[in-house]
Amino acid sequence: MLASLSFRGARAARSLPRATTLLRFQSTAQTPNIDVAKLKVETTAAPKPKPEAKSLKFGHSFTDHMLTIPWNEKTGWGAPEIKPYQNLSLDPSSTVFHYAFTLFEGTKAYRAPDGTVRLFRPDKNMERMKRSAARIALPDFDGEALTELIKKLVQIDADWIPEEKGYSMYLRPTLMGTQAALGVGPSSDALLFVIASPVGPYYPQGFKPVQLYATTEFVRAAPGGTGGYKLGSNYAPGVVPQVAAAKHGYSQNLWLLGPEHALTEVGTMNLFVALRKPDGTVELITPPLDDVILPGVTRDSILQLARDHASGKNKVAGLPDKFEVSERKLVMKDLVDAEKNGSLVEVFGAGTAAVISAVDKIGYQGRDIEIPCGPPGQGMGEIAKGFLDRMAAIQNGEIEHPWSIVAGEAKPYA
Repeated sequence: MLASLSFRGARAARSLPRATTLLRFQSTAQTPNIDVAKLKVETTAAPKPKPEAKSLKFGHSFTDHMLTIPWNEKTGWGAPEIKPYQNLSLDPSSTVFHYAFTLFEGTKAYRAPDGTVRLFRPDKNMERMKRSAARIALPDFDGEALTELIKKLVQIDADWIPEEKGYSMYLRPTLMGTQAALGVGPSSDALLFVIASPVGPYYPQGFKPVQLYATTEFVRAAPGGTGGYKLGSNYAPGVVPQVAAAKHGYSQNLWLLGPEHALTEVGTMNLFVALRKPDGTVELITPPLDDVILPGVTRDSILQLARDHASGKNKVAGLPDKFEVSERKLVMKDLVDAEKNGSLVEVFGAGTAAVISAVDKIGYQGRDIEIPCGPPGQGMGEIAKGFLDRMAAIQNGEIEHPWSIVAGEAKPYA
């Protein structure tokens, strides 16, 4: 059982993801999992005034309600509760504060033209959240049950999604260790909660490309580490490099790894590079998944759309007919050479917040690599825009797709 693991034993388990998963499964196999039927709902008696849609700032406004589910290693998952948004009460010795036992997800709910509210590929978020939990010895859970509870939260607060096109509700599922005791080891208690925030379009004034600083001073993650998991501990260390990039006049970091300066991620997004081959074929490249790169839901979606286009199964407007997709290593020399020989077509980042973020400049070793960004004034290349338009149409329910999951009925934003 995890509760009886020594620190040395837990450390060994962390080096083996399969072992970590098995140990956590053993610790929850005989205790109750999340049970949707036990949900308790308490709606607020004092609804908050909704901010004007145009005034929304990402992650600063929150809906009236939240979802909480406690866990204990002996009693398993407790009854889920949807209740008024409120402060959490935790002991100062809780493991989350001292040893970073915390992970989170990010997804969105969208208004669709048919009057429904949709989630986008929630199964992928649950899959990744379970992997992250296993990596830091937090409890396993039923992803389908949690998705159903998130749907119920979205239904209750659906009127917080602005009606204007491009607006949505950002959802933040979070799991953290809450055992009230010092000492490094698996947490005997945990809390899973979900909060929701209305958000506006990432580019309200039109697409604006970002400039990247290819930092050689810092690394985001190392082989054998936790870069492939969505852990809270992965984010705070990135703030100082981000501030440094801003001081150099760039928007975000381009994270590099190793003596060859291999490309990994863009800020907190996955990276895509489009190169033109001698025969005119455009190759879309993203670094392969490993333990230094987060398996992004948007990344996976773009790859599937790209492969469908390349095979002729489902064409994406804006993408060239001669098109192929690769998950392979890229180093900075590849970009430098591509700029010199004219084969560099586009560079963009992909993630939940912006979906697609075009890049027009990369600062590297004292000079800038200039990157094409589509027609003047567009702020985004044709390939990036093609993916953005298709993704938005699926997410907003404008075209039917199995990735778009109905969560409930939309309500007026008032």
